[in-house]
Amino acid sequence: MCLPGERREGSKMLRDITLGQYYHADSIIHRLDPRTKIVGTFVFIISLFLFRSFLTTLVAAVFLVSMIRLSKVPFSYMVRGMKSIILILLVTVLFNLFLTPGIPVLTVWKFTITDEGIKISLFTAIRLVFLIIGSSLMTLTTTPNNLTDGLESLMSPLKVFKMPVHEVAMMMSIALRFIPILMEETDKIMKAQEARGADFESGNVIERAKALIPILVPLFVSAFRRANDLAMAMEARCYRGGEGRTKMKPLLYGRGDYVAYGVFVFYVALMIAAGILGSRLLP
Repeated sequence: MCLPGERREGSKMLRDITLGQYYHADSIIHRLDPRTKIVGTFVFIISLFLFRSFLTTLVAAVFLVSMIRLSKVPFSYMVRGMKSIILILLVTVLFNLFLTPGIPVLTVWKFTITDEGIKISLFTAIRLVFLIIGSSLMTLTTTPNNLTDGLESLMSPLKVFKMPVHEVAMMMSIALRFIPILMEETDKIMKAQEARGADFESGNVIERAKALIPILVPLFVSAFRRANDLAMAMEARCYRGGEGRTKMKPLLYGRGDYVAYGVFVFYVALMIAAGILGSRLLP
């Protein structure tokens, strides 16, 4: 499902979810082949965990900001998707902050904050934020169909090992397509329940969890109904998997894709140089 620059009003919680959404724009990043964007995303994610210094983090930040500017996706819209993982991010940072051994800096009750814990927590938080934003950049600039075709093309060598590449790519495509559909369905159910006097905001955590039951039951029923309708539609159209199937729009690399691969190589070389320099400055 395509998403225009301005979305219609709905639940605040649902508006904060950007996973699986596509942002319409005419940018260099949007016009790239999906395989190029998938490879670039994996290169960026791997580089975040291979290099752990201030200089490499700075290089990754400059690279990510540059890609966001080229994509023409509003930064505020992209950051909005971070709200859904704040709890996971907070728990990860606290675990690293209080459970990492090292030189004590501050003691809070029975927990001790160490110098190493502060450094690891800071870098872990930055890497997770970069990872989420980098992955969102790929999904926001690539339609689900193109993303599926790109994954299928990149995984095609696995056919040698009898792996059902087309079926795996199809499942991923259906999952991505169902995310915005289920979001809209959840929004409708929440509005219907609120019109009947339901309250999802007040109360403690247990009361809020109980208030979600009237939403989850019809949502699951709707999801299973949609899945059954999709299966019947595919069967009615004699869908039998990817064996022998052709594509109306085959993927082809353009000049911009080769330039992008050159940028990836330059980025990796710059990260290696920054990592070596950072290790010498801060042994």
